[in-house]
Amino acid sequence: MSRNSAGSVAASWGSAFAGAMLMVVGLFQFFQGLTAVVNGSQFFVTTPNFIFQLNTTTWGWIHLILGIIVAAAGLFIFTGNVVARGLGIFLAGLQAVVNFLWLPYYPVWGLVIIALDVFIIWSLATTRLSEKV
Repeated sequence: MSRNSAGSVAASWGSAFAGAMLMVVGLFQFFQGLTAVVNGSQFFVTTPNFIFQLNTTTWGWIHLILGIIVAAAGLFIFTGNVVARGLGIFLAGLQAVVNFLWLPYYPVWGLVIIALDVFIIWSLATTRLSEKV
């Protein structure tokens, strides 16, 4: 196997990983938001002394909408479009920020999603679509 073909295989695996993980994390966000909308005040712990004082229903809608958008962006990663990769990096970063702000409500889950977002950003940012000969 030549160096160019090995690079293209690695590029396809990195993009496939990022696309699949964006879809999975988007679905996680969606279900997290659905839980917060349906019975957030009973399921999540609320902290009275946090800077961003939004109720769990508002956070739920944020997570629901963001989850749908992120999962859709994950599908577009499989097209190989450079714009889709840029959008994927932006949305994974936005999702990491939203989950950082969500930490007082569900800390362990928020940290898991942030870690997955970091891997998605790394995978999209370091994968080359094609190598010049």
